[in-house]
Amino acid sequence: MSRAHGDAGAGEDPLLEDGATDGDETLLDASAAPATLDDDLTRRLTFRWSDLPPLTADLPGTGGVLRREHDDFVVRELPLYLPEGSGSHTYVRVEKVGLTTRDLVTALVQDGIPERSIGVAGLKDKHARTEQWLSVPRRFEGAVDVLERLVGVSVLEVSRHRNKLGIGHLRGNRFIVVVRGVTPDALERARAVLAVLAAQGTPNYFGPQRFGRFGRNAIDGALAVRGTRVPGGRVLTRFFVGALQSQLFNALLAERVRDGTFGTVLRGDWARKHDTGGTFEVDDVALEAPRAAALAISATLPLHGTRVRISAHEAGERERAALADLGLTWEDLAGRRHDGRRTPHAGRRGDRRISRLVGLEVEVDQDGDALRLAFDLPKGSYATTVVREITKVEVDAPEETSADEPDAR
Repeated sequence: MSRAHGDAGAGEDPLLEDGATDGDETLLDASAAPATLDDDLTRRLTFRWSDLPPLTADLPGTGGVLRREHDDFVVRELPLYLPEGSGSHTYVRVEKVGLTTRDLVTALVQDGIPERSIGVAGLKDKHARTEQWLSVPRRFEGAVDVLERLVGVSVLEVSRHRNKLGIGHLRGNRFIVVVRGVTPDALERARAVLAVLAAQGTPNYFGPQRFGRFGRNAIDGALAVRGTRVPGGRVLTRFFVGALQSQLFNALLAERVRDGTFGTVLRGDWARKHDTGGTFEVDDVALEAPRAAALAISATLPLHGTRVRISAHEAGERERAALADLGLTWEDLAGRRHDGRRTPHAGRRGDRRISRLVGLEVEVDQDGDALRLAFDLPKGSYATTVVREITKVEVDAPEETSADEPDAR
């Protein structure tokens, strides 16, 4: 038997969630002595592609270089809905090059628009040509002009809608990626990799963008859950703890790719149905494993928090081991201490993230030493994980730091 429930929490964006904990807990004294992490733990908390095995490690990659120019990485937002044409909010569809989404928001704030009034569905890369929607209250009539004046921004469409655009209000993103300097037989190699991914699914790793320029955001998250005040206040504290959740997710997923359990389910897993999105607890592995092999269901892995506790049975044993390997407990990620107090701003609600992407359709062609890939991904998934499987190159790998760069993270 397998216990089912509604898909509560599945629609949350775990990277940008509220993260509130119970309001009646006493705050931990933020002036307490700061926590420290030893070198070995710091290494385990740092993002490295080498810690995340590709599913197709036995197949050769195409090699090559990504992002040689902005047009080599194109991202088009796939909206959850389109503006109706009337309402109290102005919706603006823009194309930007060489700017972050944050740069656009900052320009609007500098023109007098309160940041809380500005809506975006997601954050887009700087080193790319990207397209997305933004929203502002209709009363700020100069917002479109502000965006049009930014170098690297083109306003493509303006409309109206009844509500502010919210984080996560997108179906996903369309990627068009050009990899240059690939092998002469890159097309054949790419197709071989894609055949395996079509049959088994693609590991849904968090990509390097999640972990910052030096791959060390999870380190600040680990310090935050230990009661150390980290730079950036409440918002960045939650972001860093989100990176810590993501590092743990990647560790759990990497273990499954290494030991061959990636394509199946374990007792205690919470599996998700790919057709309906419904989630249920796996009790009878023999009953559910054939459905996993047929790509009808996949295991979800936890982003632990107040609403996502440690799983039961074998799945839970793995989660406890992974937490311990990173020097963590469930209480840390829930922002709770054994004395009943909580760490300021460090607790997260938690979520469950699908462990693999299925039904991924990738258009691929080769022109000389350039390989062109085009595909859609659901929100929260990273194109770099797909490209890494095909190229076997450490795509967008974080920069190395040295001992004389203590503030690099």
